[in-house]
Amino acid sequence: MSELAGSLLLVDDDEAKRYVLATWLRRAGHTVTEAATGQDALNQVSAAELVLLDVNLPDMSGFEVCRLIKSDPRTAAIPVIQVSATATDVADRAHGLTQGADAYLVEPTEPAELLATVTAALRYFRARQRAERTAAMLAELVSVTLGINAAETFDGLAAAAATGAARIFATHAVMTLEMPDGQTRRTSASPGIPGVVRRGGPPGLAGQVADRVLSPRQATGIEVVRAADWLGIMPDSTLRADVCLAVARTKPGRPPAAITIDHSGIAGEEDMQILRQLVQSVALGVEALRSSAEEHLVALTLQRSFLPAGLPVIPGMLMAYRYFPASDQAQVGGDFYEALPWRDGVLVVIGDVQGHSLAAATVMGELRHALRAFVSEGHLPTAVTGLVNEVLRRFYPGIIATLCLMLADSVTGELMIVNCGHMPVLLVDGSGARYVGEGGLMLGLTRHEPHVEAAVLPAGGTALLFTDGLVEDRRVLLDDNLEKLRAIAAEAAEADVEAFANHVMSLFGNREDDVAMIAVRRTNPGPGLRRGSDTPA
Repeated sequence: MSELAGSLLLVDDDEAKRYVLATWLRRAGHTVTEAATGQDALNQVSAAELVLLDVNLPDMSGFEVCRLIKSDPRTAAIPVIQVSATATDVADRAHGLTQGADAYLVEPTEPAELLATVTAALRYFRARQRAERTAAMLAELVSVTLGINAAETFDGLAAAAATGAARIFATHAVMTLEMPDGQTRRTSASPGIPGVVRRGGPPGLAGQVADRVLSPRQATGIEVVRAADWLGIMPDSTLRADVCLAVARTKPGRPPAAITIDHSGIAGEEDMQILRQLVQSVALGVEALRSSAEEHLVALTLQRSFLPAGLPVIPGMLMAYRYFPASDQAQVGGDFYEALPWRDGVLVVIGDVQGHSLAAATVMGELRHALRAFVSEGHLPTAVTGLVNEVLRRFYPGIIATLCLMLADSVTGELMIVNCGHMPVLLVDGSGARYVGEGGLMLGLTRHEPHVEAAVLPAGGTALLFTDGLVEDRRVLLDDNLEKLRAIAAEAAEADVEAFANHVMSLFGNREDDVAMIAVRRTNPGPGLRRGSDTPA
């Protein structure tokens, strides 16, 4: 009976009877606490697993004590066995049971009957505890799984899994993942302590952990590992005791995910199954993120193939370009840029096709190639934008794009800006920074009305062309970010053009949208010199 021994509260005002009953119970292996009054019983009941309660008490009836125990949510589940030598008729027994008693014994009672009744009540109580605990853990598992599925990054998923495991099993938990670059990431969490601790690990460590549990063809496994063996695998582990190690992968050959918890957090087979379900959810979440990352890499590679590999060398001009895809964007966008030699200068182009999809990137590539063809035929910038608009309307009706062309003369610094609904050009020189060339209708509309503006780029000045992803932020007004860009650019006016571009990008940080930009710096070739020549004109 030792495995069903429990902590009992024996309530009776008769000291001799308490002594006899307590003796029987203690000999059976139970821990017995005694109380002589109803109030004393109520004060101690929260620490008990079962109450043996006499009906006749000096301060209140046992029926009332039972009712109070059962009406308190903190103690309602504790089984109560009522015992009486006087309230023995059917009505008394029925009243006791209707007040919440789980059993009713009439004295005198035999030790075997008393102990059997106690054992049965304890068995039911513990089964109910296990069921309630399992139900609570399953409810928490659902919440944790939703958090895992909602994670948009590997670090976010690992944090959701580690903190979730710590909550479910009320013990320290470590999540081990192999990142897309092959490095190992370990994320640990403890119950009641906010946040997680992230640590790296050598390549292949996640595989070594998996090999401890999984055969080559196995997808999911779970094992109890002794502390010495665990520390042999993971010498610097924050877990220094026996552990329960659960490993899963979507199919053989795919990188595994592993959750390790202190073995003290596992109460039985139900807990092992919950841990198994949790690590399987993690493996599915990791696979989804990994597939998304692989697809995104393919799409980005295709998108970059539509963009120029570099910029031409133009005497009297220095240029720097930057392109950054959105850090959390699952699909590619339609941002593009171009720079083409043009007589005594350069034609700089920046544009953005509506949408974030492979289709948008494809349209972007076709518009860029069409634009190059029209420029090579000798069309002026105003005519080029009209021709590109006709291509877009004819072959991609319903698609909108913005486009800005800037024709810069490297000798005189004269600029012609042709803007079709794109962001303005930012001119930066020693006197400050200002926007020029704002306006015009977007491409893709039946009316084609570009905004045309002339300006001058002084020697040493910089013209910055950029897409809206640099300055658009759902949390900040567009005008505020445009002013921020103007101030940032003015600060870096004296920096070389590469440092200028780096300064702008670093202060804006990761963006929600793709960003493309070109910075054009006019150097001073000297008065009276022709482009590409060291002799006076």
